[in-house]
Amino acid sequence: MTIQNSKPLRPKNITPNTLFLGILALFAVGFVLKTAQSVVVPLLIAWLISYLLAPVVTFLVRRLRIPAPLAVGCVVLLFLLAAWGAGVVIQQRLLAFAKAFPAYQEKLVALNTHYGQQLNIPATILQDLDWTAQIGPLVLRTSKFFMSFISNAVLVLIFLVFMLLAKPYSNDKLRAALPDRADGIIELTNTISRQIGAYLGALFVISLTTGLCVWGALAWLGIEFAFTWGLLAFVLNFIPTIGSIVASIPPILIALVQGSPDIWPAVLTALVLLVIQMGLGNFVAPKVYGDRLNLSPVVILLFLVFWSWLWGIVGALLSVPIAAAIQIALAQIPPLAPLATLMGSGRKYMRKASAPKAI
Repeated sequence: MTIQNSKPLRPKNITPNTLFLGILALFAVGFVLKTAQSVVVPLLIAWLISYLLAPVVTFLVRRLRIPAPLAVGCVVLLFLLAAWGAGVVIQQRLLAFAKAFPAYQEKLVALNTHYGQQLNIPATILQDLDWTAQIGPLVLRTSKFFMSFISNAVLVLIFLVFMLLAKPYSNDKLRAALPDRADGIIELTNTISRQIGAYLGALFVISLTTGLCVWGALAWLGIEFAFTWGLLAFVLNFIPTIGSIVASIPPILIALVQGSPDIWPAVLTALVLLVIQMGLGNFVAPKVYGDRLNLSPVVILLFLVFWSWLWGIVGALLSVPIAAAIQIALAQIPPLAPLATLMGSGRKYMRKASAPKAI
């Protein structure tokens, strides 16, 4: 796919000065992205959410003739209500586990006493631990995190509202401002929207499947708070790679405490979670994401590492959509189109090569 009626960029001879300026520009962009993280990250999150909500707003405005402010207000309100409901469910499950935690602490102390001599662990290590002193700073850090999250959420909401207000009329404005290039730009943005929408749909389905499998498996094994750990697996699966690992730790510890002094329930739980997380999270998920987005698994991994290093967990969440947008944009610039091809999964070229030739 190429932009129609557009003037292709012409490649230039690469000189040492050009190469130096290019490297300097990359460092400058990285510095700006790191410095402006508090603004750029909410902007990108709002951009990502807008791909989910914009079709609904456009339908309400253009088909049902509902005023844009009213349509945006209704859609954003429903989105906030859904997010609030999910937050309430998560909070209730976490509070229920917090109430039961003292009983688990006592069992951990007994377990430590039982295995202390075999593993050369002091038998009183958990008894002497001041849980109040440990939990206090943890609560403080958690409060600071949520305050930062709320402040970012406000920025995301502001950016999202303005993006959705402009979306129903964006194509008309492009055709009026750039009549020769508008069709190509609209085609480009629609392609990015379809690709990212496919990724988000696949991510949601895989995360939901992971959560249901974890819930069902832990309930079958008799692990307490199975629904809570399934919900945790669903939420953390949105964080590539590391999320599935973190989600597996609490149920394994609970199984260890429940089955003490027998460790086999914990071992069996770990094996079952390993099969689920490895099967869905590390094999099926990259395959589905790569095919839906036409991205190489290596490219997904590289973007995941880079954006995680730059912006942490939020960068990990945004890494795949950013990779998809960059690949689609590169495909529209003739000199850079080979880079877009190299970023692809290559499956369609393999199918072409293996297709039988006509005699």
